[in-house]
Amino acid sequence: MTENKKITQAASIIGLGTLLSRVFGFLRDVVIAHFFGAGLAADAFFVAFRIPNLWRRLVGEGSLTISFIPVYTEYLTQRSDKEVRELTHIAFTIAAIVLLLLTLGGIFFSPYLIRIIAPGFIRIPEKFELTVHLNQIIFPYLFFMGLFALSMGILNSHRHFFAPAFAPIFLNISMIVSVLLFYSVLEKPVMALAIGVLTGGIIQFLFQIPFLMKKRVDFRFNFNYHHPAIKRIGFLMVPGLIGTAVYQLNVFIDTVFASFLPSGSVSYLFFADRLLEFPLGLFAIAIGMASLPSLSALVSQGKKEEFKETLSFAFRLTSFISIPAMVGLIALRIPIVHVLFERGLFDHYATEMTAKALLFYSLGLWAIAGVRTLVPAFYSLQDSWTPLKIALICLGANVVFNAAFIIPLKHAGLALATSLSSTLNLLLLSWKLSHRLGGIEFRKTLRNLSKILLSSLPMGLIAYGICSFEDWTLTGNLVQKILLLGTGILSGIILYGMISFKLRNEEIYFLTKWMRKGDRF
Repeated sequence: MTENKKITQAASIIGLGTLLSRVFGFLRDVVIAHFFGAGLAADAFFVAFRIPNLWRRLVGEGSLTISFIPVYTEYLTQRSDKEVRELTHIAFTIAAIVLLLLTLGGIFFSPYLIRIIAPGFIRIPEKFELTVHLNQIIFPYLFFMGLFALSMGILNSHRHFFAPAFAPIFLNISMIVSVLLFYSVLEKPVMALAIGVLTGGIIQFLFQIPFLMKKRVDFRFNFNYHHPAIKRIGFLMVPGLIGTAVYQLNVFIDTVFASFLPSGSVSYLFFADRLLEFPLGLFAIAIGMASLPSLSALVSQGKKEEFKETLSFAFRLTSFISIPAMVGLIALRIPIVHVLFERGLFDHYATEMTAKALLFYSLGLWAIAGVRTLVPAFYSLQDSWTPLKIALICLGANVVFNAAFIIPLKHAGLALATSLSSTLNLLLLSWKLSHRLGGIEFRKTLRNLSKILLSSLPMGLIAYGICSFEDWTLTGNLVQKILLLGTGILSGIILYGMISFKLRNEEIYFLTKWMRKGDRF
């Protein structure tokens, strides 16, 4: 099987797991919106959850996974089983110790962290204290998610993607069940969400154990900190704490600015970001995760030209999905938010405010997705310093954009700042990667992107036109609205596919041929 087919097959597994996770995530968000709305308690939980969740993405699923896979893949292809097991045990030992220290430190310094991430909350003592308490309950989630990320790196290196892809479902189920069980029992009902997060993190890690055992992988303590592979992983990981997660850090900065805006602003950004993460997780992140083992294997084998072709394919495939997703979210932002969230304490005003944030977040969707494809390429080359330097530039740009747009556009300006800094990130990464590889197929890529955009615009127009037959300012008629929204989305997808065939887009032909051969799973 070619690397392109391997990436597509792996991405389909990851995408399916992500789809189910997003479905349960939607149900989770519906439960949160219904029981907590977009007020003080919801703001406190979202901020409290964002800190350990950000650390999870940086230390766990971020730098740990993508710095571990290239080195571990090299050992799998070039070293003995004994050396591979030794590396696994040492990595587990170090990860467990570091994660434990981070967890204990996070619990102890929680009041100071909240002061940094949401300084505006200090003006409301009740809100500040609630956020601190929630954060302290949630923080141990980081420990188990870090070990989950290590397990995911090992399994992905073995080309097993099922268990890591489907595990996040348990987090969403745990949060839903926790709210339903404890909402009416606890003195502060929002604590049920914190309990659900911690329980979900434990289950996600434990779910990996049987699959690791099938690969003859076990976790034991080995304190050989001077192992050369560990030093290489650490050398990649330290700069990767920032370099692989500029988008998450941009959202973090948005929260600091949003804490000074009217109550509900943090929640509007959260719900809009959740909608943006659906196509990102379903396609962009899936393709990025699936491509890293393939790119790492090609680097270890010295196949430079195949590496460039595989990277180009991954980027074009990501764009083939992310650009129409961007257009669709912009065209249908109000109907989507209305159908998904407008019930209970989440009223039409909250829908409009969330839709504004979604509009400006969506403008950068193609760039965010592109970054998720290019960053793994640097890590497969065992270069984490370049993404770090570019990330720092983009973080500074995001702060400037936030300051410029927060007054005229309020919370929507913060979303726009994220999109602009993400676009800058993509452009700089592309330029540096082209220089590193001695040129990449810019003309072919731009030609394909133009075809994708030309196919996407009519799709957005027909979807918008169909959904405009409904008055989205009024509640009720939910079934009718779901059917209308579904018709608009389906019609847009069909039109996008037809135009893509007409314009002879390579990706639509590849996917069609791949699906006909039955290589999906």
